[in-house]
Order: sequence, then C-alpha cells, then structure tokens
Amino acid sequence: MAFELPALPYTTAALAARGMCQETLELHHGKHHQAYVTALNGFVTANAALAGKSLEEIVMMTNGKADMAPVFNNAGQHWNHMLFWTNMSATGGGIPGKLEAKLIADFGSVQAFKDAFKTAATTQFGSGWAWLIMDASGKLKCTKTPNGSNPLATGEGKALLGCDVWEHSYYLDFRNRRPDYVTNWLDKLANYEGVSL
Repeated sequence: MAFELPALPYTTAALAARGMCQETLELHHGKHHQAYVTALNGFVTANAALAGKSLEEIVMMTNGKADMAPVFNNAGQHWNHMLFWTNMSATGGGIPGKLEAKLIADFGSVQAFKDAFKTAATTQFGSGWAWLIMDASGKLKCTKTPNGSNPLATGEGKALLGCDVWEHSYYLDFRNRRPDYVTNWLDKLANYEGVSL
C-alpha cells in the first residue's frame, strides 16, 4: 500500500496568528512533504525489498547505508513531518502540569528546557531537526539530527517533540532568523498538550 500525505490537523491558515503563515504551511505541507511521500513511493515500487514494510521499518533498514541514502532521506522526512504537524497547535505554547513537572525534574526549569532545545536547533548546521526525546532511562533530553535523520534512526530515544529547522520551515515568516523562529515555535506553536510521557 502506498504511503500518503496526512491531512493537517488544522487549516493552513490556523497558525498564522502564531507565527506560521498560510503560505508557509501550504508550501511546506503541500509541496515539500508531498515530494518526500511521492519519492518514497517511487523507491518502494522500484525495490521489492521495501514492499510491504512499515515506514519505521524502512527508516531502520536504510539508515547508514550509502546506497540507500535517498530512500532513508525521504522515509525519514516523511516520518519527521508526520510528527511535526501534530507537534503544533493553534493554541500551542501552554505546558500541562505533568509535562511541566517532568521538564523541571530533568532540566531544572522550563526555561532551561527551552534554552537547551533552542541551542540544539540553532547549532544544527544547515538543514535538520531539533528534538525533545525521552531516553531509555526515562529522562528527557534535547538533541538534534541533520537532514532527514531522527531519534528513531539514531536510537537515542522516543521523539516527543520535533522542530523542523530546514529553511523552508521559517524563511517566509522569519527570513534567516532561525533563533527567533525557534523561540516563537516553543512559546506559541508547540503542542505540549499532545506530548505523551
């Protein structure tokens, strides 16, 4: 069965008042994410070893294999974006008590978490992602991955929040000011209510 572009959980105009304009969402979801899905389906059709595999299986089986890099990149980006869309909300920014307590326990404060996340996002050279993950011991950590990689591939832990720091995520709204985009994302867009610990 072919992979499909998931519908956004909000309208393309829903995040505009919170710092992500309709054009950004239309291009990012309808063009960029769709291109990853289309390319991935082409690779699956052309390679019998990929047929019938789940997205997670494809990410894992192609990770680190130079000859499968195009497959990994598109599968990884499809996986990343499916999380990214649900990691944002038109009512984002509010942190529920259970998550707040866990952030304070593991980072020292909510602000320390935001600082660590922002550091991961802004020190990722070039394209990539910043993540809030839960490691195998149950501790929350911030990390980053280049290009289409993710915590599923690296084995660092369970991805709870992922912020896309490719320029197409923020250039229309913030130009080259990635730090401002990340601060806005954490304070106004992040769907902390949807984080399951």
